[in-house]
Amino acid sequence: MPYQAIKDLPASVRKVLPNHAQEIYLAAFNRAWHKFEAQVDREMHAHRIAWGAVKKLYEKQDDRWVERSD
Repeated sequence: MPYQAIKDLPASVRKVLPNHAQEIYLAAFNRAWHKFEAQVDREMHAHRIAWGAVKKLYEKQDDRWVERSD
């Protein structure tokens, strides 16, 4: 189930990520969703890939996700 908009992302994602990180998550999830179309567990793969994409540009500091400075 690809997401049409940020408002459609799981609440657990929307609640913790800043807007730009949510955009990254959305785009990465949707790309992975289509890439793994033939796999039974494609939703799990898509979520993992989306989090991986976010972690390339953001890191968790205390309870907040912030842009990486490196």
